[in-house]
Amino acid sequence: MERFDNNGVTSIKGSVGVHGVNMNVYMYLTDGVLIDTGSESLLSEYIPFFQAGDYDQVILTHSHEDHTGGARWIQENRQVPLYIHPMAIDECRADGVYPDYRKELWGERKAFKAEPLPMTFHSRTSKWQAIHTPGHAEDHLVFLNQESGTLFSGDLFVAPKLRIVMEQESIAKHIDSLKKVLTYDFEEIYCSHAGYIPNGKQLLKKKLDQIVSTQEEIMELHSQGLSSEEINQQLFPREYPLAVISGGEWDSRHIIRSVIADNE
Repeated sequence: MERFDNNGVTSIKGSVGVHGVNMNVYMYLTDGVLIDTGSESLLSEYIPFFQAGDYDQVILTHSHEDHTGGARWIQENRQVPLYIHPMAIDECRADGVYPDYRKELWGERKAFKAEPLPMTFHSRTSKWQAIHTPGHAEDHLVFLNQESGTLFSGDLFVAPKLRIVMEQESIAKHIDSLKKVLTYDFEEIYCSHAGYIPNGKQLLKKKLDQIVSTQEEIMELHSQGLSSEEINQQLFPREYPLAVISGGEWDSRHIIRSVIADNE
C-alpha cells in the first residue's frame, strides 16, 4: 500500500497480482469522505489507515469487490455510515459471489449494510453530486465535488482506450455515461485504478471518441459479413492475460457482441 496527498485529497494505492496479472486499486479520502474501501485481499494493509483516517462517511462507487472489500471492517470498527446506489443495497447484504480468479485478486468481500446515497449530498465543507454512470456496472456512480470541481470517477475511465470488458457490460451505456459526465464542469479526476489524472476531462473525451470510433468500425465490418470472431481478430488481435485467467469473463469479444446487439 502507498499513500499520496494532493490538493486536499489523500490517495491510498493498493497493488495486487496473480498469474502475471498486476492491478492497482485506489481509494480516496477528502473533506471527511472516504471514497471506496479497496479490496479485502489488502485489508491487513488498510486497517491502520481505516483506524486513523479522519472520515465521517463512506461513499461507494459500485458494489464490485475491489471497491467494497473493506466495508465490513469499517462497519464493525468505525461508527460511520456507508452509502451506495440503492440498487446495490440488497446485493451488499450478502457475501460477494464471484469467480475464483477474482477472489485470488481481490479477496472475499464480506456482507455489509449500506444506505442509499442521495444524488446530492454534503461533506464537511462542500456540496457533492452523485452521477449515475452505468456501463461497467449497473449501480456505478461517479462523484463530483462541486466546490473544487474534482471528479472521482470510479471505473468510468481506467484507461484512455477500451480493449477488454466484462461479459455483462454495455458499450451503449458506456457511451451514454461518458457523454453525460462530460457535460459537467471539472478538469481533474481521481480514478479507482489509474489514480490522479490532472487532465482527466480531456482523457475522458479521448476515451469516448475511441469507443465511438470502435463502435463504427465494428458495425462496418459486420455489414461486410464478417463474423464476430473475424472482427475480433482484426480489431483486437492481442490476447490479454486477464481474458485468459478470467476464463473469458473479461474479453474483447464482449465489446463486439454488445455493439452488434445494441445496433440490431
